[in-house]
Amino acid sequence: MQLENKSVLITGADSGIGKVVALLFAKEGADIAIIYHSDQEGAEKVMKEIISLGRKSIILQGDVNDSKFCKESIEKTVAEFGKLDILINNAGTQFPSKNIEELEEENIRTTFNSNIIGMILLTKAAFPYLKKGGSVINTTSATAYQGHEELLDYSATKGAIVSFTRSLALQAKSKGIRVNAVAPGPVATPLTEETFGEDEEDTSKPPLERNATEDEIAPSYLFLASNQAAQFTGQVLHPNGGAIVNG
Repeated sequence: MQLENKSVLITGADSGIGKVVALLFAKEGADIAIIYHSDQEGAEKVMKEIISLGRKSIILQGDVNDSKFCKESIEKTVAEFGKLDILINNAGTQFPSKNIEELEEENIRTTFNSNIIGMILLTKAAFPYLKKGGSVINTTSATAYQGHEELLDYSATKGAIVSFTRSLALQAKSKGIRVNAVAPGPVATPLTEETFGEDEEDTSKPPLERNATEDEIAPSYLFLASNQAAQFTGQVLHPNGGAIVNG
């Protein structure tokens, strides 16, 4: 058990990559708190699966763009599990647009609030509770390095996450907290299927000629959370099927 008795808070773990990471971490001995935005049924299902694995789990509904909610979520996690060891900032949203002139201001602001501003607010709330040996893992994307012609604002937030990860890693060194990120390439998730359709991203297939599964992405998070990654901070792992991103 690589994460035995660790306390973990994961955003967006009601589905997709977050869900698979939550279940993998539970199998490795961690207790899991899940922040979800609206899919209560999905969050409850993941929670029950975690409990069936013999670990503790709670679900917390709200918006990470709300600093009060962030603070309360951290406090509830610590109250339930006694501590916070690992924070995984995974929640995100996207609104594709083929023309910058058609980008809706409301969608731009929602994307930034969800993907980077909320991430910073939740991490700020978590930091007083993280101790030496603690870990923060952020979800960025290959689009931060390669761009995406239909996801201008989304790609911009993912670039901001890379910079945030590297900068916070420098600041967190004195506390002994590691800060890293994972930048998946095309992945078959509910979000991408809802946004583009099942096969819509085939034009950006990586060298392995297929989109990744969520199960293939989750081990990158486990590695960064484990003691095996003791020399990793300020780094980004790239499970992207072989695309060269020079980052």
